[in-house]
Amino acid sequence: MKWIKKSHFFNPKRTKPSFACIRFAKEMNTPNDYLPILIQIGVAVGFVVLTLGISHLLGPNRKTAKREDNFECGIENQGNARFPVSVKYFLSAILFVLFDVEVIFFYPYAVNFKEMGWEGFGAVVAFVGFFLLGFIYVWKRGALEWEK
Repeated sequence: MKWIKKSHFFNPKRTKPSFACIRFAKEMNTPNDYLPILIQIGVAVGFVVLTLGISHLLGPNRKTAKREDNFECGIENQGNARFPVSVKYFLSAILFVLFDVEVIFFYPYAVNFKEMGWEGFGAVVAFVGFFLLGFIYVWKRGALEWEK
């Protein structure tokens, strides 16, 4: 609220509260202001619970072997889908997400680099340095090598 000055709130020479002080007091939120939001959340949660409960009670409950099989878009099942996968696959996926998310944090700096000045540049250099150290650590540990 740019239009309110500190002198409007407390002025020892005034005996009555100022207009800005009264207007600011009217803008403050009270617990009653949140009541419609709480009612809407309650109705939404109640609707979900009611719908799930009714569909569970009224829906068919027949379990057959054919119904319990996995459906793969019309393709016949071939063996068991549970086979061991190398941990390197998951590690490379996590590293990709980590270093991909790092790029997202460059966007605010690219947009506001003039306003951030040298302090912002130092923060970005520290950020890049931190992730570069992590990348070097991962590289030295051999996490990026598929075959050894």
